[in-house]
Amino acid sequence: MARFVQIIEFQTSRIEEIEALGRPSRTEGSTAPTFRRILATADRDRPGTYLTVVEFDSYDSAMENSARPETSDFAARMAALCDGPPVFRNLDVMWEDNGSPADLP
Repeated sequence: MARFVQIIEFQTSRIEEIEALGRPSRTEGSTAPTFRRILATADRDRPGTYLTVVEFDSYDSAMENSARPETSDFAARMAALCDGPPVFRNLDVMWEDNGSPADLP
């Protein structure tokens, strides 16, 4: 199964509100989220610009997560706190290196 990563880039002057909005969403809802992990980052070279990296087992599990009502609600509430529309990057993982010789392709 090919892993999949989605990167969401957005600008906001209300990052604390977005963080507060995002943290409880992981435990709410009728089913567990389908993502493996989420990494929230701030761009050091562009203040007010943030990127969220979400890792999934597959593209299908990402689309399953996107179709959830909780995800749609979160996305709408987050967009209202952004200074412009978010940019989505949908990436198939080709290979990974965690610093271990076993990770080499």
